[in-house]
Amino acid sequence: MNGKLTFSEKTGKTIEEAIELALAELGVSRDRVDHEVLEVPSKGLFGFIGSKLAKVRVAIRPIDPVDEATQFLKSVFKAMKVNVSMEKVTNDDHVVINLRGEDLGILIGKHGQTLDALQYLTNLAANRDADERSRIVIDVEDYRKRRAETLSRLAMRLADKVKRRGERVVLEPMSPQERKIIHMALQSDNRIMTYSEGDEPYRKVVIALKR
Repeated sequence: MNGKLTFSEKTGKTIEEAIELALAELGVSRDRVDHEVLEVPSKGLFGFIGSKLAKVRVAIRPIDPVDEATQFLKSVFKAMKVNVSMEKVTNDDHVVINLRGEDLGILIGKHGQTLDALQYLTNLAANRDADERSRIVIDVEDYRKRRAETLSRLAMRLADKVKRRGERVVLEPMSPQERKIIHMALQSDNRIMTYSEGDEPYRKVVIALKR
């Protein structure tokens, strides 16, 4: 838990009091933990001789970043009053959460800018308290796949134009992910070179002839 306490053992006059003390030390809410009663309180002889306090062990449950991401997205969609279903696909190094529903263009935005922002916030929420980070990709109706195919075709057309005219072509500003698609699409072309220029968020891909 990134150096934070993951469990606490506390005593109290009652089990409930001991649990509350442990929660205060851990700094988490009750729904985030499991607890074990180590000692049951007893009053002892005549109500005070040999009396014992309650003792509990409270442990924070390991966090599943994908579950955290799902809960975060549900809260966002509830606030937006948007009806969305989620499909989760686990890959080797990331998890894709594909959003489906009607009129979800609002979640994509121009060139996927809103979608990228939603993905960034989702990853922050999902990995905030996680033991191991997970990379979560948010998609809407397979938008990212379609966009990648469109950008790859665009890259091929522009590369052909550069070869015919001998002049470099500068694309419109793109996100790092979209610039990578252009670079990857043309990396095997031995007559073409690609590089990026400018500062974020206006950084652009340049397609030019190899010198």
